[in-house]
Amino acid sequence: MEPIVRFEAVTKAYGKSVAVDALDLDIAPGEFVTLLGPSGCGKSTTLRMLGGFETPNSGRILLAGRDVTRLPPNKRDVNIVFQDYALFPHMTIAKNIAFGLELKGLESAAIHRRVGELLDLVQLGDYAARMPHELSGGQRQRVALIRALAPDPQILLLDEPLSALDAKLRGQMQMELKAIQQRTGKSFLFVTHDQEEALTMSDRIVVMNAGRIEQMGTPEALYGRPASRFVASFIGDTNLLDCSVVSADGPRVALDWQGVAITAARGETSPAPGTRARLAVRPEAIRLFPAEPDTANRVRGRVSRRVFKGNHALLSVEVDGRGQIEALVDPLDLAVPTEGEVWLGWRAENAVVLRD
Repeated sequence: MEPIVRFEAVTKAYGKSVAVDALDLDIAPGEFVTLLGPSGCGKSTTLRMLGGFETPNSGRILLAGRDVTRLPPNKRDVNIVFQDYALFPHMTIAKNIAFGLELKGLESAAIHRRVGELLDLVQLGDYAARMPHELSGGQRQRVALIRALAPDPQILLLDEPLSALDAKLRGQMQMELKAIQQRTGKSFLFVTHDQEEALTMSDRIVVMNAGRIEQMGTPEALYGRPASRFVASFIGDTNLLDCSVVSADGPRVALDWQGVAITAARGETSPAPGTRARLAVRPEAIRLFPAEPDTANRVRGRVSRRVFKGNHALLSVEVDGRGQIEALVDPLDLAVPTEGEVWLGWRAENAVVLRD
């Protein structure tokens, strides 16, 4: 299937500062892709180049096979939703949604029908005659979304559209936004620095760092099999263990962590025996035992801190001068030791060797 969007070696620099460096990326029809990364990583610049608001220094951007690299925004079949909604304050909700359809020259009957369909899609059918200031933040965000969808663009661009909402409403809108994308079948390119948003909504996440793609894949793949220290640390919390490689035959890697034998998944690397390697283990993969467990990996330590967080507790365990390992445990499970001397254990498949 031909991608709806293709970036081919796209580079954007501002003077000597490179914002996006030789980016190659395809987006499939109907796919929800999220560009994730810290401020300054190039994600918003990438989105703005696709929207026509920035022009690459080199490379090509194709939209449904058509080269749009040098075309202005109004000559591209895309639309964008910003974080400040950008609704026209002097127009009713219906007029806001109809605006783009009128520019396309649709007949009034077709516009009226389309506006009604979209308002029903987001359960705002009774709000057509209201003004933007009469709506809540979440309602205004839904109107901004369907206004952008009204002209039926080939892809919708979303530049941190939920960042102005409070935490509870943001969580609700995440689920609603994904549901709307699935119902319409449109391709969405979403930009955020919020890992939870990316994990919740995306079909595929593109993690960016310093203008380049650090890793891309499904939310499950990126969380469970991070390729680099940057990805492991940026998406969720993780324990990082500096080890030396003993052997690397097959899908498993044998390592030494300061005298403790460790077995881990290979990940994307092919480490050579005798070299150094960094291991990532998620806190929720760590199990605590009162006695030595029969697990592939196990080490003894002492609980130094316990932080209660409602549905889980975070334990920090000092491991005999080797450093600290953090574990997430169920605070209601009385079989789990939460103080004093404990044993830590984790499965080999829950530990992955990082690229760097």
